[in-house]
Amino acid sequence: MVIRPRILVVEDEPSIADTLQYSLESEGFAVQISGTGASALEILGQEEFALVVLDIGLPDMTGFEVCRQVRTSKNVPVIFLTARSSEVDRVVGLEIGGDDYLCKPFSPRELTARVRAVLRRTQPQAAPAATGPIQAQVTPQPQAGPLGATTPVVVDETRCQIRYFGEVLPLSRYEYRLLQTLARHPGRVFSRSQLMEHASDEPDAAMERTVDAHVKSLRAKMKLIREEVEAIVTHRGMGYSLTEAWS
Repeated sequence: MVIRPRILVVEDEPSIADTLQYSLESEGFAVQISGTGASALEILGQEEFALVVLDIGLPDMTGFEVCRQVRTSKNVPVIFLTARSSEVDRVVGLEIGGDDYLCKPFSPRELTARVRAVLRRTQPQAAPAATGPIQAQVTPQPQAGPLGATTPVVVDETRCQIRYFGEVLPLSRYEYRLLQTLARHPGRVFSRSQLMEHASDEPDAAMERTVDAHVKSLRAKMKLIREEVEAIVTHRGMGYSLTEAWS
């Protein structure tokens, strides 16, 4: 028996909620709907979900506040839905622990693709198997450091995962791309504009503060695994690099 990943959709507009439920269930997910932030928090306090699709504009509280409260006890991935697309909104969403951000109007197909991508990074066995030809497995390799040394950052591009000291980091797609870029060249300093080009789908529309938010979130997640290690180094006025000093 195949267990379907459970998705909690927090959306107060019935027409949008129905569309999301139909689209996600058609792709093999089990969906539960909540129309308010309070009911979502109650449900999340009692049940486990693979992912939460969370509207920012809820009638009783903002989706940001819901996410803040959820993050005090759970690390469930969160995809924000919003009618707003300003840089400030995106940065706030990232800083409080959002894994992805989708602006209305959007296609249900795009949302299900985002859901699958987030689940691949955070829970690789949770998403329903895609149909198609079987591909050969590629063994992830540690990234090369100075003089042939290796780092504890291991990028698995086949699964879109990054392991840190052997543990899979629960990364958003932006965090994955950013850390992937840094890990390819440990010690090399990347400017914020260079990192935006690698990490963002719309680098021209992004701002430097977005990169800072991603780095802050990455550091927090890496600190949960090794608190004493400063994995990402800030070079003031220049940018960021992956450390070469792991001892």
